[in-house]
Amino acid sequence: MKKLINQLPSSTDKDIEGIFKSTGMSLISSVGGASGQLYGSFFLKAAAAAPGKQDLDENELLTVLRAGLEGVINRGKAQQGDKTMIDALIPGVDAFESMVQKGNSMTEALKQAVVAAEKGMENTTSMVARKGRASYLGERSIGHQDPGATSMYLILKALYDSTI
Repeated sequence: MKKLINQLPSSTDKDIEGIFKSTGMSLISSVGGASGQLYGSFFLKAAAAAPGKQDLDENELLTVLRAGLEGVINRGKAQQGDKTMIDALIPGVDAFESMVQKGNSMTEALKQAVVAAEKGMENTTSMVARKGRASYLGERSIGHQDPGATSMYLILKALYDSTI
């Protein structure tokens, strides 16, 4: 993420699609293991859901988040409860959608998304990892919070923080 922060100011991509696309490609090329592919898939699918956009309203952001989630699920083949990043991402996106459907502001919807993602992240501590590197630990993975879920929580939190 530090690499991305340094890259963004000099990026020639000025729309959301371009920024997300270059973010996805950068993550794929610089983050090791399966995580880079998963983060990259999130941003590449999100990019495709925001063609030519300079900004997003609540419903457009929901479309982007759902597309990113779909990208992660399709790439990783994980299900909720497998102790992966989607254990934070699914509840976060679901909470965002629920709040948007009730007519809440983007900031309030993102706040609730972060709360739900944090709970999902924390719940991974009691899970047995069934996907990813941690799955090799089996029962020994219990008691440890999933790093992918933690990173997705932090990504959603950063998105929320950018609105306040």
